[in-house]
Amino acid sequence: MTDFGRLLTAMITPFDEDGDLNYKKARKLASALIDAGNDGLVIGGTTGEAPALNNDEKIRLFTEIKEEIGNRGSVVVGTSDNDFLNSRELTKEAEATGADGVLLTVPAYNKPPQEGLFQYFRALAESTALPCLLYNVPSRTALNMTAETTLRVAEIDNVVGVKEASSDPVQITMVIDGAPDGFRVWSGNDDETFSIMATGGHGIVSVAGHIVSRQIKTMMGLILEGDIEAAAAEHRRLLPLFKAIFWVTNPIPIKYAVNRAGFDAGTHRLPMVTMEEADPGAKKRLDEMLDSYDMDISED
Repeated sequence: MTDFGRLLTAMITPFDEDGDLNYKKARKLASALIDAGNDGLVIGGTTGEAPALNNDEKIRLFTEIKEEIGNRGSVVVGTSDNDFLNSRELTKEAEATGADGVLLTVPAYNKPPQEGLFQYFRALAESTALPCLLYNVPSRTALNMTAETTLRVAEIDNVVGVKEASSDPVQITMVIDGAPDGFRVWSGNDDETFSIMATGGHGIVSVAGHIVSRQIKTMMGLILEGDIEAAAAEHRRLLPLFKAIFWVTNPIPIKYAVNRAGFDAGTHRLPMVTMEEADPGAKKRLDEMLDSYDMDISED
């Protein structure tokens, strides 16, 4: 049974001022995130600005991150987009990077029917020996993968879970309730970790895990111990921060927060811009919010 861990952080991708991917900074950040209590990392996802990376950059990034953290944590790598043939090729190539699994996302823009989604995921899963983590994120793809389709795909041997970001509690509960043995559900939104885990979900693929990983771990531990009242209190304490890091488009606020915490995470690649450029007013409010929390990441 594959278990990537309960707390995975979807890692930002550092770029230098010329827009080039900074692999040295990426390795350093990955190591720091594991040191801060994350069980593993998702590389090349939404938060990692995957649509702005080419395949060569992705393969090198996957390889270097796994080399850096070794057996200290799991590395799940994003290999899919709306180009099926390219997705299949990248999924195959990911095996040679040392990655522990692949993240397969509902394709954006195409808007296929549910049968198309099933066949798409089945074909990608069959192209690799690696464990596959599905990703349902309608806010980005304009398409929801239904509980019924998720559970069909879940029957494929090497499909081990789903990152569920539909924000539909009924749908997510149906997936948790109907999942076959060994198939796990991770929350795709930090503000839903408490409710999904309390319903039987396994964990979170986090954005906030960049800066408050230990505090999230505390909340998760309380849920697992059955102390729901204390876990709920910790959830309520963290909730304003979970909301704040999405005041403008992810990953703009979280990359700003990591840099502000003293860890040099570089800049963005277009079409993403800086927090100041995106919304100066939100930047000021985010500064005030960040000042009210302890940061769990350090460059030392």
